[in-house]
Amino acid sequence: MENILMSFVILVGIIVITSILNEKKLHIQGDIALVIVSFGISLIILLIQKVGIFSIDDSILMMVKNIGVDKFLLECALCFMLFASASKVHINKFVKNVFPIFSLAIITTVVTTLFYSFVFCFVALLFNIDFDIWLCLLLGAVIAPTDPLSVTGILNKLGMSKSVLSVIEGESLFNDGVAIAIFIFTKGVIVNSVSENVLLIFLKEILGAAFIGFVVSFLLFELIKMTNEPIMHILISLLTVSLSYVLCEELEFSGVIASVICGMYFSYQTNKIERWKAVVDSKNLYKDFWGVIENLLNSVLFVLVGFSILSVEVTEQVLALIPIAIILNILARFVGVLVSSLLIGKKNIPGKYTLREFVTILTCGGLKGGLSLALALTLKGVIQSEPYMVIINVVLSTILFTTIVQGSIVGKVYKNIEEKRDKCTALVKK
Repeated sequence: MENILMSFVILVGIIVITSILNEKKLHIQGDIALVIVSFGISLIILLIQKVGIFSIDDSILMMVKNIGVDKFLLECALCFMLFASASKVHINKFVKNVFPIFSLAIITTVVTTLFYSFVFCFVALLFNIDFDIWLCLLLGAVIAPTDPLSVTGILNKLGMSKSVLSVIEGESLFNDGVAIAIFIFTKGVIVNSVSENVLLIFLKEILGAAFIGFVVSFLLFELIKMTNEPIMHILISLLTVSLSYVLCEELEFSGVIASVICGMYFSYQTNKIERWKAVVDSKNLYKDFWGVIENLLNSVLFVLVGFSILSVEVTEQVLALIPIAIILNILARFVGVLVSSLLIGKKNIPGKYTLREFVTILTCGGLKGGLSLALALTLKGVIQSEPYMVIINVVLSTILFTTIVQGSIVGKVYKNIEEKRDKCTALVKK
């Protein structure tokens, strides 16, 4: 209990101090500030250990190392983070933009995964790393999904239209499902290539998760209609997503997909009873609660990502591979977005953006987050230790780079595009 409480003190203390410092001095996106600070603390700890200027108490160091991102994500936070993201989807705007959202989510994810995988195979050969095509596909599926919270938070503050934001957020949310499907199939081939039917495993995990998520959401949402207490609405929503996730894990279905289904179902049903909700929950307790949960869990996650380098082994070979993997991630995202944008056609690109503008925004906004890390962590003990070490290092490095670097420039890229559009509009009017 003391270790849990001390870990909580460390995490929340870093979040509070960093947030106040950022508000007063740094003025950068909150998640980026948290990653920079926690990553900086980790580098200082590693430097002190290497140089030996003075010793750090082993119990303190182990406590920092053992604030496990794997347990936090897989056993606690992931289902609630996905539910919160999915429940924010505005159904009307989603339906209006359903074609570009699903087209972008499916095509971009598939193309990104395949491009990344095949190029990484050649890179692995150059570095003499033992990665067959299936392991490369597994890594491609882990890298492909993007994090909707960070980039939409940045662009929303800059005044991007809700319609365009809904496409970006929807694409980020549903590419999770596509990437998970590819991941489950590929992992099934690697682990069960001889003993079981991989296609049946794939269908069981995906369709089983969708069924559990829908049934549990349908049944428990009926309880919400029976009570006028907003606190009960919150508790029922917590029960819904956690029960769905636990059932899926026990039945070997995908708890991640079930969590997204729950969030989407609650979003749809809540919109249908919007007037009633406005009366019984006039202070928006339900919405505010899930907003706080989402931001808190994401803040904790980004601090843990910064700390995770303390407990990861890195060889010189992998260290040399990381910059190439980061560049490959950007290139794969660019190719995926370009191909999908060309296929959906210019008239279906939201916001009247040109192809170049739209591809640039979505490429720069391809930030990686909790899902990529969670998928990578599930491979521990499933694949051999050497490929796992390569995958976890590549994934962590990609998350750090996209969060710090791309997260810092996506707002500037968007503002630059908008300024050029305004100038063109002014010239046309003249």
